[in-house]
Amino acid sequence: MKKIILLLILILLCHPAGIQAQSVHPLQVKEIPAWVANAFTVAQKQSEAMYKEVMKDNLLPRSIQRGMVPQTDWTAGFFPGTLWYLYTYNHKEVWKKRAQAATALMEGEQNNAFDHDIGFKMYSCYGNGYLLTGDKAYRHILFRSAKTLASRYSYKTGLIMSWEPDESRDWLFPVIIDNMINLELLMEAYKMSGDTTLRHIAISHADKTMKYHYRKDMSCPHVVDYEPETGAMRKYDWNNGSDDTTRSTWSRGQSWGLYGYTMMYRETGNKKYLRHAEQIADFLLSHPNMPEDMIPYWDYSDPKRSTMRDASAAAIMASALMELSTYSVQGKAYFAAGEKQLKSLASPTYLAKPGTHKNFILMHATGNFLRNSELDGGLSYADYYFMEGMLRYLRVLNGQDLYPYRSFHKDMRF
Repeated sequence: MKKIILLLILILLCHPAGIQAQSVHPLQVKEIPAWVANAFTVAQKQSEAMYKEVMKDNLLPRSIQRGMVPQTDWTAGFFPGTLWYLYTYNHKEVWKKRAQAATALMEGEQNNAFDHDIGFKMYSCYGNGYLLTGDKAYRHILFRSAKTLASRYSYKTGLIMSWEPDESRDWLFPVIIDNMINLELLMEAYKMSGDTTLRHIAISHADKTMKYHYRKDMSCPHVVDYEPETGAMRKYDWNNGSDDTTRSTWSRGQSWGLYGYTMMYRETGNKKYLRHAEQIADFLLSHPNMPEDMIPYWDYSDPKRSTMRDASAAAIMASALMELSTYSVQGKAYFAAGEKQLKSLASPTYLAKPGTHKNFILMHATGNFLRNSELDGGLSYADYYFMEGMLRYLRVLNGQDLYPYRSFHKDMRF
């Protein structure tokens, strides 16, 4: 009887609700190539200057065109997240304190259910902070943020609604590919709480997006609208990328999808997500309109319209490829492609000189070409994913696991 009781206790302790912070420890590697070290040196100088601007008015950087923005902006959490990544790299307490101070500015957003962007805002700062510190206050805020995001889920459609219905656009239940990134918040909150509803929502959204958002060639539009009562797909649409919805292939959107499905494989161990991520990667890496330096145009579908680049699309894609390389049998090819993208971004063509570019790290990042918004400049999320991709690169290069706790999740099948 005592043995049975002891076994039950061990099972309960192994339940996801008992899992504590899944620490991503500060970087400890032997090999740091010179080009990587230089990129981090530039990033630290730019971010130190940017931090001073943040602390003046308690606003966060979005872009050169839009400047500093309030915490409600969808991009507000990325700069605090960049600070956490710099602390991961250099281990210096001053960077930890800066990351904590900038992250604290975002606390009130945990209850903002206006749109799906709470995942972008809160996981990039509080998520990274929690993984690095195990701070219980961060844990609570992440869980509250996930529940707020879950409030936008519809059991009728099986999806999280990205934006509100819009009569002028004929949108009843719009879902954008970007939403795949927000699922990481739900999965992290599930692991820390054992709330299986959060996991169900993430899986449901990923599955339906996989079924309806992607064309046969593995490209996807920015927006898909659904019938809110039945969940039937109504139409493809655009808000970013090309307005030709039959073939639009907005480059950052393709990167969001690649990143999201790679992450969902990590969190579930379900190989359908791995296959989907591989198919997206193969489509992009073999695309005839991928530039030689692998920094995509703002949309792959029609470079004759404009060849303006988007460094943010490259940074997100490179970071995703680094992780995908650790799961896939095609890992060497994915690693080589991501490495090439990171080297391009770290070159003088894309890496800003310290003291220039309004303290953003990367140049030639594009927000929304057709809407003439944030063109060919600096974007906070381009910098964030560049730093993430570089840290992942160093871990893979040095034979380290990106997520030491990943083996636990490989046992979670459905």
